[in-house]
Amino acid sequence: MPRPSGSNQDQPPRRPTVKDVARQAGVSTATVSRVLTGTNAVDDVLADRVRAACVALQYRPNSAARALARGRSANIGLLVTEFRNPFFMDIVHGVEDVTQEHGYLLVLCNSKEDQERESQYIELMCAEQVAGAIVVPTTDRKPILSPLVESGIPVVCVDRRVRDRAIDTVLIDNIAAAREAVAHLIGNGYRRIGLVTGPDRTTTARERLEGYRGALHDAGIALDPVLERRGPFTEEHGRQLTSELLDLIPAAEALLIGNNRLMKGALDAIHAHDMRIPEDIALVGFDEVPWMTPGSISLTTVMQPAYELGSTAALRLIQRLKHPERLARQETVLTYRLHIGDSSRPRSSGNRHPHDPHARFSRALGM
Repeated sequence: MPRPSGSNQDQPPRRPTVKDVARQAGVSTATVSRVLTGTNAVDDVLADRVRAACVALQYRPNSAARALARGRSANIGLLVTEFRNPFFMDIVHGVEDVTQEHGYLLVLCNSKEDQERESQYIELMCAEQVAGAIVVPTTDRKPILSPLVESGIPVVCVDRRVRDRAIDTVLIDNIAAAREAVAHLIGNGYRRIGLVTGPDRTTTARERLEGYRGALHDAGIALDPVLERRGPFTEEHGRQLTSELLDLIPAAEALLIGNNRLMKGALDAIHAHDMRIPEDIALVGFDEVPWMTPGSISLTTVMQPAYELGSTAALRLIQRLKHPERLARQETVLTYRLHIGDSSRPRSSGNRHPHDPHARFSRALGM
């Protein structure tokens, strides 16, 4: 016989509550609460009955509700700089997995690399009295995080530093990564190497510039300021700044691109200039570029452990919440990997400058 459409059989099973546990154990709800929170001593026999009832009913305490009952926030704020960047979304996943495992709820904010917007979200976190905050800062200037620190809210920075020795940070060694990337290009025969990276106010951009210059210095290659380009971490600026380098005479032989969104713009500029990779221009970037289509040339890129950056930052924040007075400031440096693709193959006699008349003649003939 068919069930009526409104039958309870069609409804998802109701989750057991504290009242159900109390009824099963034959105790008061207050006793159940004391056993679950451990705030007061409870007779061992009664405590065992409560635990047995929880197992029988498959009752799982709501960690957020417990935190609120103790007068503490169950929320952790996470402020990143760009939702559209898969690198930051992988960081979000790492943070979320750890915070949920420890019973916290995640409040996600997007500054869009805008300092005013960032300040508004930080003020919101203070007003909401979040338990802690994980921040990808738009700038390394110390005052940006001062409202959180002054409110007694633990903070961990991820991917970028700030000028505050009291704040924990989780990141990679950007100087070493850029240095290794440029050294790889030099080892493959490239000498006139350009750089497209982010704004000077971010530590990632400055450190990648430092690594770039260090590799050139190590190889005895004179620095040429005209080959250095900096701007916001956007596709538009990646396209514009790369075009400027491609229009130089002589043009760059290779480029180090400071992040994946800049790389997307750089690829657009190279395509617009009708140039081939790596025959006309070699490339090394940072992070994966998921926008590339199947069959595209494989990119040489510095692979950052984005998920681990997020999960490590979250674990450090949890430690801070548990032991607020005991922990000294810590900077955690995770390992990166230089993935070698076809975009930086060794330079050969077939690699010519795009402004070389022989190169233009060869392309005109389809060679």
